[in-house]
Amino acid sequence: MSNDEENMLKTLDSLSSPVDLCEMSRALVSRRTVLRTGATCGLAAFLASFTPLLPIAEAEAGYMRRPSSVSFLNTHTGESFSGAYRVGGRYLPEAFERMNYVLRDFRTGEVFPMDPRTVDIIATIQNKVDNGAPVHIISGYRSPRTNAMLREASGGVARNSMHMYGRAIDFRIEGVSTRQIALMARGMKRGGVGYYPASDFVHVDSGPRRVWQG
Repeated sequence: MSNDEENMLKTLDSLSSPVDLCEMSRALVSRRTVLRTGATCGLAAFLASFTPLLPIAEAEAGYMRRPSSVSFLNTHTGESFSGAYRVGGRYLPEAFERMNYVLRDFRTGEVFPMDPRTVDIIATIQNKVDNGAPVHIISGYRSPRTNAMLREASGGVARNSMHMYGRAIDFRIEGVSTRQIALMARGMKRGGVGYYPASDFVHVDSGPRRVWQG
């Protein structure tokens, strides 16, 4: 491991409690707006409103035809998704229809459109790991009811959690430590990265750049 990587890990270990996302709520699209957009324009139009969060060189040969894939397993339901979700800069509605279901709030059964940029982050990390293991999903979408329940049980759950907006995923990958995953995610300099060593998972989201340890 390089000195830079060691320093980044030390920084992760020294960080304090999670940031309360309530202060960042102004930057979020409201849940009502997202649902209205999905209902009125359809999933395809909703996805078309996003561009990939990660920088991609459009001049790169084959960019517009190259598929991006991801595979994950919901640890609570045993349901999985594996396959292409984006081709070049175009997100695939059929893939997201399946992913949104697998990443639903398993406690209430509610399905909510996931932010495709969050999936970009997960897919990039999985590609960097490159060990053939699926991403094990701890938490995808959370309904307000579920988030309130979890908040009562734990002080580490934000009142205005990005999980309620489909913008966050908690996960781990077999065969690689969550410290290493947190390092990879932080090195991408995209969105939020929460490292939870006691619970053995990493949180990533498409919100403002920040990092913490829970």
